[in-house]
Amino acid sequence: MVRRSLHLILLLGLITAFPASALTSLQASVDNNTVNEGESIVLTVTADDSLDTQDLNTQALEADFTMQRPRTSHSTRMVNFNTTKETQWQMLLLPKRQGHLLIPALTIDGVSSAPIKITVKPRGSAPKKTQNVYMEAHISSEQAYVDQMVNYRVKLFLGAELQRGVLNEPVVTGAEVKQLGEDTDSTQIINGRRFRVIERNYAIIADKPGKLTIQGASFNGDIVVQSQRSNSLFGFTDSRPIQTQAGNTELNIKAKPANYHGQWLVADLVLLNENTAQETDYQVGTPITRTVTLTAVNTDESRLPDLNLNLPTAFKSYPEKPQRKNTIRDNKILATLSQTTAIIPTKAGTYTLPAIDVPWWNPHLNKQEMATLPAKVITVKAAEEIDVPAPQIQASAPASNAPTYWMWIAATFACLWLITAIAFIILWRKHTQNQHSKVSKHQVPNEDNMKVNMSLKQACQAQNPSQVLISLQEHFSQTYQHPMTLDKIAALSKEMASAITALQRGAFSKTTESIDYTQILQATEQLNTKNKKKKASSLSNLNP
Repeated sequence: MVRRSLHLILLLGLITAFPASALTSLQASVDNNTVNEGESIVLTVTADDSLDTQDLNTQALEADFTMQRPRTSHSTRMVNFNTTKETQWQMLLLPKRQGHLLIPALTIDGVSSAPIKITVKPRGSAPKKTQNVYMEAHISSEQAYVDQMVNYRVKLFLGAELQRGVLNEPVVTGAEVKQLGEDTDSTQIINGRRFRVIERNYAIIADKPGKLTIQGASFNGDIVVQSQRSNSLFGFTDSRPIQTQAGNTELNIKAKPANYHGQWLVADLVLLNENTAQETDYQVGTPITRTVTLTAVNTDESRLPDLNLNLPTAFKSYPEKPQRKNTIRDNKILATLSQTTAIIPTKAGTYTLPAIDVPWWNPHLNKQEMATLPAKVITVKAAEEIDVPAPQIQASAPASNAPTYWMWIAATFACLWLITAIAFIILWRKHTQNQHSKVSKHQVPNEDNMKVNMSLKQACQAQNPSQVLISLQEHFSQTYQHPMTLDKIAALSKEMASAITALQRGAFSKTTESIDYTQILQATEQLNTKNKKKKASSLSNLNP
């Protein structure tokens, strides 16, 4: 009898040592069954067991939804020695089309959730006052010529407090996209509800004619909401992820007209002006400083042509590097090119400084026009002669035929001075050659990279989060020689990811937060050093 009881106890111990799977329930829910096109929904999947993140297969969602990586949480409860475990996944889904969509049943170890029906309405059909976040986008024109700038203006409306967020630029294939100026932040009352409005401008410049599709700018981040469940993944921070996107836009890009002559430039208006002294009489050898400025409305500074002065042969010219820049004034883009040249006349006479002509295409009138700086006649006089008085030679007593003692001393010191001067020149030349050889061994820093580094440092010194984010993208795009988004930059290092998160909070959130700009520069320098070492190691492999 005792032996039978022992066998029973051992059998029960073996059964409890190898328990069967405890997963018995898998539930799926969404925060909203009806959304507008471009709005996101939050899908929550809950299992009553402790599971790995990879146990949930979400490939079935990819047909109708664009989704972010799920966030996973685990919890364990014990009540009266009864232990329950739970695993929860939350993910952000963005519907790909309008109509009735279905979130299919998700299965783990033979246990499935119930499917969920989703209705996606046309963009803007729901009242704006009921939406926490939405976007609007406008373009300056629905058709443009090749190389013509189109202003893409996007507005982000926030009806809830923002914890963090990233505003992504529109995606366009076959065109250049660049941000213009800084963001503007304001408030607006819409149907009795207050919205925070963030506005940003982009320039879109197409390279080839044809149809151009602009995939709307997008926004993703976290907003503060009222927590409805104590065990929610976001219950600790009272926030939920949000994503929204502006609608797509079509552009018709026209080719350069066949009857156009000269270097291609398309703009709303082009002007030439000169900042030179009003004098018309000059002297041979006296430099003339001539500054010519080319201004174009609604085009990019990189599209402005170089200026050619076509001076007469009697003049020598020493041009400085042209200064190009873009500015925004009254919602218009002003591109300027300023060329300063030092002109030195070499012969006397009357000369004509030729007119400067810049052809351009007027897209509103569909015709070629000419911006002209008129010719200028100047007179060059011979250099004034200066009367130099002849030196007065004083009579002195005839020198003695025999050299004196002091003459020998003077001659000796003269020889020693000459030998010292020759030795100094030889040593100086060797030192200069050594310095040149050292400099040649080191790589000359790229001028564009130096400008980008300076722009980043200036933005950090000004403590401007928005400008620092722009400068970081420019810096790493220049470093890696391909466009770098903020997500890609954040993936380079933990320090950089932390810095970008702080910058985004400072740029988009009303709450003030201390940002360590020194840490941002240090993280950037560490990545620069890492990139230089990587390049150096690759070169050493090529040169064994």
